[in-house]
Amino acid sequence: MSSKLSAFTELPTVDVSGLYDSTPDARQAVARELFKAASEVGFLYVTGHPVNRDLRERLIAQTKRFFDLPYEEKMKIYIGKSTSHRGYVPEGEEVMVGGKRDRKEALDLGYELDADHPLVEAGTPMVGPNQWPDLPGFREDVYAYYEAIFDLGKHLIRGFALALGLEETFFDDLITAPPSQLRLIHYPYDAEATDVQGIGAHTDYEFFTLLLPTAPGLEVMNGAGEWIDVPLLPDAYVVNIGDMLEILSNGLFVATSHRVRKVKEERYSFPLFFSCDYHTRIAPLPELVPADGTSKYEPLIAGDHLYAQTAQSFTYLIEKLARNELTLPDNAKGLSSFGQFARHPDQQDA
Repeated sequence: MSSKLSAFTELPTVDVSGLYDSTPDARQAVARELFKAASEVGFLYVTGHPVNRDLRERLIAQTKRFFDLPYEEKMKIYIGKSTSHRGYVPEGEEVMVGGKRDRKEALDLGYELDADHPLVEAGTPMVGPNQWPDLPGFREDVYAYYEAIFDLGKHLIRGFALALGLEETFFDDLITAPPSQLRLIHYPYDAEATDVQGIGAHTDYEFFTLLLPTAPGLEVMNGAGEWIDVPLLPDAYVVNIGDMLEILSNGLFVATSHRVRKVKEERYSFPLFFSCDYHTRIAPLPELVPADGTSKYEPLIAGDHLYAQTAQSFTYLIEKLARNELTLPDNAKGLSSFGQFARHPDQQDA
């Protein structure tokens, strides 16, 4: 099998309520739709999920509270102060492929691990405690949303397992304390902006991403190398395949390149990057490797790939690399090594 990524002009919609059904046939029916969307588009809308509107509204309200704080207050939890890459990301901190700096600010949070957790004590990158702002109710509301969207991710990864012909629980033991990051992103209003870059073109590094946006601006690259708008769909999440599922599927699923542009109005965005545990070895599934043994991808460690990509994207880590205070993992890949940019390098600066 090979990817049939099409010259799509809109995203498919998949109702995933069947993943919560006790009937295997209902779950298999959703898996078939997930397979089609992941292999032909790499992006999809997900509806029929149980993440309720109240949780989403509380998340948005708390996010606005945080970003309304003075810059000095937000910088008290600057991401560069964290040992686990959690905290406030000021505008210009993140650098995407081509060296472009993004017009946005963010708060990066993740799966909460105490300082005495074995992974944290071992110095594992990208895992550990969050840095929380001193805002009453903020931690409770935001982490309640994290737990709800993470649970949706666990149901989705079971659907993708079925889509790839695996046992439904194939990934369960690989998702126990993952570096699955939730980003609270704020694009400031700029009345003078004309086609200003918000987030530069890239692929996502994990299994997949679950995105809740509040305004338009997302664009994805189709199989012909063309940029396609992704309009809002009420109550739907936007899901896209990440690098790890591209490798596991031996290219059957593609980590679709995407970007945020034309950001004039104030906008918020909430992606959850659903990952497996840091030390998981990722390689093409034997069932998806041709009889001649030809594999399109070398094996890698999931967390090492995430860390390497992150270290090449954040200024505070880039500066540490330059000072030899940290080194990239072995076999680290450059930015945009997956997705359509691997096929359409001429589009990277488009």
